[in-house]
Amino acid sequence: MDITATSSCPDGKTQDGTADGVVVFVCRNCRSEDDPNADPRPGALLSSATIAKAQAVGIEVRSVNCLANCKRGLSASIRSADGWSYIFGGLAQDDADDLLIGAQLLASAPDGLMPWRGRPDSLKRGMIARIPPFDYTEEKS
Repeated sequence: MDITATSSCPDGKTQDGTADGVVVFVCRNCRSEDDPNADPRPGALLSSATIAKAQAVGIEVRSVNCLANCKRGLSASIRSADGWSYIFGGLAQDDADDLLIGAQLLASAPDGLMPWRGRPDSLKRGMIARIPPFDYTEEKS
């Protein structure tokens, strides 16, 4: 799957496939419902794969101990410094590319919202929540 992207956004959020200002957090502690004692844990495998693939495309990925989404693991979040942040669950061990595509989509979004179009299926059906930017205020009509 091709995970490179180049943005032509005037704000320059992304350049040459990188996702400046966006960080992917992957829960390395998520267990498998089928085999809760599996070692390594599926979350650790997803985390390692995402980190390894991210280096080639310039996306920051951090492995975290727990995202407290145990009922809907495997879990990850994609945080934007200037836009919305997203929490995903129900991911699979092989969804590393999907997380990186989501990070690039968010980084290149001129309105700070990850577009639905182009979003991988795992990020459509696995979305738990989106969190507004810290300085967000609702526009009143």
